[in-house]
Amino acid sequence: MAFPINPQLKGAVTKPAINTIPERLTAFRVYSGDDSTDYKGISDIQIPSLEPMKDTVKGAGIAGEYESPTLGQFSSMKLTMNWRAITKEQLLITAQKSQKFDCRGVNQVYDAAAGTYSTQSIKIVVQGPPTKVDPGKFDTSSTSGGSTEIEVLYLKIDIDGVNVLEIDKLNYKCVIDGVDYLASTKTALGLT
Repeated sequence: MAFPINPQLKGAVTKPAINTIPERLTAFRVYSGDDSTDYKGISDIQIPSLEPMKDTVKGAGIAGEYESPTLGQFSSMKLTMNWRAITKEQLLITAQKSQKFDCRGVNQVYDAAAGTYSTQSIKIVVQGPPTKVDPGKFDTSSTSGGSTEIEVLYLKIDIDGVNVLEIDKLNYKCVIDGVDYLASTKTALGLT
């Protein structure tokens, strides 16, 4: 996380703020990865849920049972984009091919110790095929309420330019905070 630097302390090393509070997303944009289309008709996006694939473990040596996540593997992940109006860009996403989106946002962060505000960049890159495009409805003086769903095969989240999470289902990659939880799997399969 980048912290604001006091301009009066030029050249001095500043300590990271201790009590920072991420307050809200102040702005966001969604771009197409192929042609840099800026999707202005989107009202909001739902970022994919991260639910590890799991199975129940029970038997000898276990008092009861528990759910065990499968290392580095996740259930179906969907990106949902909700639209204010029916647009050409929304309908073109229906093309039966992998779609790539670059979603960029800005968090407002309050530093309680210094009493100052700063911003934090959020970049989410997703790629995958469309699984549902609902153009919405016609209703006078209303938004269309349409939506688009993308099956996410690739997901990368950076905060202030630092990669926090990267999942690439087709290339056996699951990096969380710099640790690739599928590295040993790739090695065992002869993929590295």
